[in-house]
Amino acid sequence: MCGISGEVRFDGGVADMAAVSAMCDQLQRRGPDGSGGWQSGPVALGHRRLKIIDLTDAGAQPMVDAELGLTMVFNGIIYNYRELRAELQGAGYRFFSTSDTEVVLKAYHRWGAACVERFFGMFAFAVVERESGRVVMARDRLGIKPLYLSRGPGRVRFASSLPALVRAGGVDTSIDPVALHHYMSFHAVVPAPRTILAGVGKLPPATVRTYEPDGRESDWEYWRPVHERRAEFADLHPVEWQERVLEQLRVAVRRRMVSDVPVGVLLSGGLDSSLIVGLLAEEGQKGLATFSIGFEAVGERSGDEFAYSDVVAETFATDHHRLLVPTAEVHAGLDGAIGAMSEPQTSHDAVAFYLLSQQVSQHVKVVQSGQGADEVMAGYDWYPPLDGVPVGDAVDAYASVFVDRPHSELAAVLAERWLTTEDVSRQFVADHFARPGAETTLDRALRLDSTIMLVDDPVKRVDNMTMAWGLEARVPFLDHEFVELAAAVPPELKLLHGGKGVLKDAARKVIPADVIDRPKGYFPVPAIIDLHGEYLETVRAALHAPEARERGLFRTEYVDRLLAAPNAHRTTLGSNQLWQVGLLELWLQRHGIR
Repeated sequence: MCGISGEVRFDGGVADMAAVSAMCDQLQRRGPDGSGGWQSGPVALGHRRLKIIDLTDAGAQPMVDAELGLTMVFNGIIYNYRELRAELQGAGYRFFSTSDTEVVLKAYHRWGAACVERFFGMFAFAVVERESGRVVMARDRLGIKPLYLSRGPGRVRFASSLPALVRAGGVDTSIDPVALHHYMSFHAVVPAPRTILAGVGKLPPATVRTYEPDGRESDWEYWRPVHERRAEFADLHPVEWQERVLEQLRVAVRRRMVSDVPVGVLLSGGLDSSLIVGLLAEEGQKGLATFSIGFEAVGERSGDEFAYSDVVAETFATDHHRLLVPTAEVHAGLDGAIGAMSEPQTSHDAVAFYLLSQQVSQHVKVVQSGQGADEVMAGYDWYPPLDGVPVGDAVDAYASVFVDRPHSELAAVLAERWLTTEDVSRQFVADHFARPGAETTLDRALRLDSTIMLVDDPVKRVDNMTMAWGLEARVPFLDHEFVELAAAVPPELKLLHGGKGVLKDAARKVIPADVIDRPKGYFPVPAIIDLHGEYLETVRAALHAPEARERGLFRTEYVDRLLAAPNAHRTTLGSNQLWQVGLLELWLQRHGIR
């Protein structure tokens, strides 16, 4: 688990190692255990290392295999690397390390870009072919590991975070109006390949990109889940669905135990993380380190869910850590969380994950997390209204329950220069829904949310906030085989019991019913859900700052209306509009973007 960076030149020039080093410096917290660089003619690579697999220097990067003529940088983990290693050894390959990085390198040599189809894991990597001069980059199926890109005159740069590319210079940091439209429509989600900055993109999930020496590029999307009913499951009884779901999750959890260091669990006390703890206990894990975070209550709003996490910790006799964060420390953590964001993220969960990761990293370097279950198993409350909606009305139905504000309202929100003529966000949804491979309106919504929204909101949030403290987070609900199975589950079984029905019924065989039947919770951060005091003043200062006035993203009257009633204006799903616009400015200013 690491941070990677690089530059590839197509104009005959020599790659700028200083720029790559600058990006590596920005990525230091993603990989605090070591660093390395490599440069050969038009290509330079940089790496920051977090030691999880093969703790020796043999696993250091950039990794060069002179015999095969390949050099690579790799971020992530391949859970089945031992099995692949054995297969490659059987084919005659010799290994000089016990790292999964070397397995990826040799797998690429044997199977080419198609090696990604053999990987169970989360990853982003770049491989340089010595003989052809070709550079190949890839990202895992669910986009768990990030890869940002910036094109410049005669070159492309890449890095594990957007701020790292900005740090190297030469980036167009103007706002992309289409991305801004998405940000204001999809809860701050900007789908790949765009980012909020015009000069920075990101490689889409499940994509292999090949750069030829002359700068030509080509993409291959190697995976896409099918949200249709499959013939082999046609006669399954609901109980059989429960058994299959539980067994596939058990496999996913088992895969994520692979490590040369101890693995803990982020235990919120909800169904998803509690089930992971229960399954790890079934696998024989004793004294499993579990971590829960809580915040001081503000008014009537509770700030912790310890009552539920305590039940799970006691049931499975875990080494449990209750982490209560005083309100005074939350505001101090806000700046750190914004600094750790690769892109602006409005969920207050980001601050919770940042502060939690800070504490957890003092105990372990790897954790499993329950992220992703809601998106693949229909756990959110906007899914039931979509059940039974004719596919011809799917886009309207989805927009009515999910989109922050209709296109027609943006004219009163954004300054005129930032408005797009077309409703680009609605068109994005329509285009996605129109793709083959999703049977019902709910299937189409789940496919969009699990391959777009999930990637650039919850998953990115967990990656950014954990890696800010050199902590690796693994997400078994995003095991691609589990996601494929979940996509095939009939919608009516997912929607039972208020959502995630088939998962809840399966979980009864493993964890206490009180945890399953509780009201749905989140990482509550009361001080940010409603803005008061220093939090409100922080947002007010950002929106009135000279940089904000110069940028002129939002209409003055709109900002004034929000500030006059800070907690009165909410989006369709109840998010605070003032926090949404204020966070964008806070992020831009925190990263020195003008």
